[in-house]
Amino acid sequence: MNNSQLLDRIADYCRLAGMAETTFGRRAVNDGKLVHRLREGKRITVDTLERIEAFIAAGLGNPPPPRGLTVPPERRDPRSNFRFFENRQKYLLFVHTCSEKRVVADRVALELASIHPQPPALRVFDAGCGDGTVLARVLRSMHHRFPHMPFYVAGKELSLEDVRLTLDKVADRLFEHPATVFVLTNMYYAEAPWLTPRSPAAAAAMIWHEVPLQGDSSGEFEAQIAGLGPFLQDHWRASVSPRTGMPVYERPVTIVLYREDHRFLLDQVIPRAGRTEANFDLIIASQPYRAKSGVNFRAKRIVAPLARALRAGGRLIGIHSYGHDPGLEIIQSVWPDENPFSVSRHELLRAVKYELGTAGRDLNFNAYADSRSIFRYDMEALPNEVTGSIGSSTAFAAWNAAVYVAQIEDDRLADMTQGGQYLDATREVLRKHSGLWFYDESYVISRRRG
Repeated sequence: MNNSQLLDRIADYCRLAGMAETTFGRRAVNDGKLVHRLREGKRITVDTLERIEAFIAAGLGNPPPPRGLTVPPERRDPRSNFRFFENRQKYLLFVHTCSEKRVVADRVALELASIHPQPPALRVFDAGCGDGTVLARVLRSMHHRFPHMPFYVAGKELSLEDVRLTLDKVADRLFEHPATVFVLTNMYYAEAPWLTPRSPAAAAAMIWHEVPLQGDSSGEFEAQIAGLGPFLQDHWRASVSPRTGMPVYERPVTIVLYREDHRFLLDQVIPRAGRTEANFDLIIASQPYRAKSGVNFRAKRIVAPLARALRAGGRLIGIHSYGHDPGLEIIQSVWPDENPFSVSRHELLRAVKYELGTAGRDLNFNAYADSRSIFRYDMEALPNEVTGSIGSSTAFAAWNAAVYVAQIEDDRLADMTQGGQYLDATREVLRKHSGLWFYDESYVISRRRG
């Protein structure tokens, strides 16, 4: 078992057990820096490996493997593999009480000054549209900077609810910038930029739905987009993989929307099934992976495939939670050993560069200084709401934001919220800092112009 496999196994166990990686190291082999050393490529002895395997096996209720045998990756019960960011109530409360979407969009918009679009269109890919807020804000900035340039805008999203919310914003964008082609798909990161499933069976089952919108007003476009509801309900479906326990599409689906009165102008921009290129000028990868996912998973499954989809002069901006903020202070006041933000941008970029190998020779991996990379967003509250006597609604909103960002699983929350201590801890942090904020860190991968 190599370091990468062992790290993935430890990450899976920590996620299931709700355990910090430092705690795992201390309990398994009395070394809190075990996982950090493994990520740096340090070697361990056979005895240490056996102690790790025995600890994991005991935690899972299984006997340790015989000496000399490796353990296949654990196959989790899909029903127990809860993905925090798909909890709609927590997600929506976070979105409407914190400024992250706006601040992320502003950070992404800064990259527009550094891209170099080529005919026939400026090409953008959103690697996880969410509710479409970040994408809509970025498109407003794009229109301001490139008002007469055709846009090709593609987005990946597995969640049916988020696809509906994203589509709600398309009508106004098509009215302001009519020379736009919108593409939404539920494919994997390694497929979505090319709109091409890897599996022949999936390719044969693919649904390609092209929607030329009639009229010239946002109201007309909105009515036609709303008519896609039954289509989405029937086809935009996800199931759970019995192998990994992760959500996967049942059938790959692609929706293509554009204005009928601009079809002639956009003829070279509109994608055709089986004949689609990637070559993106800008790729947005904002929070595309779980906070506790391993660095190798992030590099191999998400960031490296996206980097391959850049055209010459294109830029991928990645953003994820950084920690070191009052939000994490709330979490650690309740779970002292919790640190879900253990993978830094530097570590991730090294892993991506290694994963790409020779395919990354013409890419620049830009971690930047902290002053440029790290940015802050806040829970939006009036000054009198976060000082003095803090009401239950404000305290609960702050707690929700903290556990959402840290991606604390529901079963752990249920145990903690039996009493009111968690709200007391939240109020204490709010008073200490006169508010609540979080830090994200960003990085950029750019392809040289040639």
